[in-house]
Amino acid sequence: MNVWKWVAVVLSTMTVLAGCGAGASGDRSDGQGGDAGGVFPVTVEHFFGSTEVPRAPRRVVALGYTDDQALLALGVRPVGMVDQYANPPGRDPDINTQWPWVKAAWGDVRPEVVMANGDSQPNYEKIAVLRPDLIVAVYSDIDRAAYERLSKIAPTVGRTKAEAEPFSARWQDNALQISRAVGKAEDGGKLVAGIEQKFAAVRAAHPEFAGQTAVAVSWYSDSIAPFTSTDVRGRILANMGFRASPEIDGIAGGKFYVRLSPERVDMINLDRIFVIGDEADHQALRNNPLFASLPAVRAGKASYVLDSEGPAVGAAMSQSTLLSLPYALDQIAKAVR
Repeated sequence: MNVWKWVAVVLSTMTVLAGCGAGASGDRSDGQGGDAGGVFPVTVEHFFGSTEVPRAPRRVVALGYTDDQALLALGVRPVGMVDQYANPPGRDPDINTQWPWVKAAWGDVRPEVVMANGDSQPNYEKIAVLRPDLIVAVYSDIDRAAYERLSKIAPTVGRTKAEAEPFSARWQDNALQISRAVGKAEDGGKLVAGIEQKFAAVRAAHPEFAGQTAVAVSWYSDSIAPFTSTDVRGRILANMGFRASPEIDGIAGGKFYVRLSPERVDMINLDRIFVIGDEADHQALRNNPLFASLPAVRAGKASYVLDSEGPAVGAAMSQSTLLSLPYALDQIAKAVR
């Protein structure tokens, strides 16, 4: 799957689990839901106001595209989640529960899919059937109307208060926001600090990165799609020590990506290029003569990172969570030549 499908409208199917198997009951016997501890009551400030969580939630719905992973890292298995990557028809278990960095944490639990990437809104009926006592919508673009509707179902925590544009917060801020919502701010802080130490180790091992520019790009429908410095992929490169391109940020106009015609490949004429996509996408870009002529490509400074195929490093970068970042960093370090 091309990483661009993270933002493209895609179709996803998932068997409704309500009333059958682990995804519906949420009892401790099925390994899903359950009080995972934490300090309560807690009030969380967010973009839409503030939300009080009076007690440790037992049934959490993760309505942000990657919120389920932060919850898993904190010992909370959500009863509902969003399919960030389209699950292939008939695929079971859902690919979004089988990434190398989340598979063990999910175990045999099969959460209900309450929204798929590209859906205009969540499935409120499914969410209500799950009887959540907390809805986490941090890495999400829900608006106030959706927030108010969700709040009638259960206490809902939205994206960070300062995050005017959805998906623009730092991965650290998203992780800490979710950890506060489940009463585990201290645990979340420790996990964030551990990942920041890994980034620091990469910078120390590669001081040359500080003097280099870098960009993460995807190839989609015969266009080049570089990600900006505020996108999670751009932030990974910055945390590794690379410098971003202010020109790409400028033409993106506040978005986390921009689509360029192949003729504008000069916009990604930087020191290093990280191509995120699956093998067919990589090959298409390699076959483009304008891309092949870039100095970084000719010098072997283009790294081709598989998205959902193989080790799925691209998916780990695109998710940038407490679980995926350690995995992504280890793999990216191997890809850098």
